[in-house]
Amino acid sequence: MFGLIRNSLFGTVEQWPCRVLSTGEKEEVTYEERVYEGGKFATIEVTGKPFDEAQKEAVLKILKYVGGSNDQGAGMGMMAPVTTTVFPDESGSLQQKVKVLVRIPSQFQANPPCPSDECIQIEEREGMTVYSTQFGGYAKEVDYANYTAKLRSALGSETTYHKDFYLFNGYDPPMKPYGRRNEVWLVKESHWLSHQGGALGCLPAGESSSPDPNKTAH
Repeated sequence: MFGLIRNSLFGTVEQWPCRVLSTGEKEEVTYEERVYEGGKFATIEVTGKPFDEAQKEAVLKILKYVGGSNDQGAGMGMMAPVTTTVFPDESGSLQQKVKVLVRIPSQFQANPPCPSDECIQIEEREGMTVYSTQFGGYAKEVDYANYTAKLRSALGSETTYHKDFYLFNGYDPPMKPYGRRNEVWLVKESHWLSHQGGALGCLPAGESSSPDPNKTAH
């Protein structure tokens, strides 16, 4: 775990591949419209706990997985961001349910290591288009809620996005004190449902999940 944090502080962090479609600014809120690639993701769901507690628990387990707590003992390096799906209730408050995910680094996309923790699932997810705004500091629930409200206000009523879930994103390890990057993403409607992607079965180390072109169907 220390090696993972050290690498994320001083080494290269692989970013979730995306491209920016447009930028905007309104009411002192700067935002971007981006398209993110799909792929395989490590995911974990925690319920019955307040957001800050649930997110901390889930993120720690995800970091242990990418740090080597898997069947290959592979330290996969740091991938950013770590994304937390949250679900507002009718009043706008967050339900006690989070789903944390991180995109498997490119080197391991074809054959992700199986998590040692059975709570972690490997899922295949499609790409998505998001509206994003950024802020700094150590982000808590109140900060994410504040910037979600700001982004929604800036986008206005004519922009369509999913309102039954939001994506909160952190790019930095806990030990990084300055220059922290956090983002709120609102997912454009008709793109990327929060529950999409079924869990994939794990294969023994060295085997690929890609179809064998030399095998024929019977």
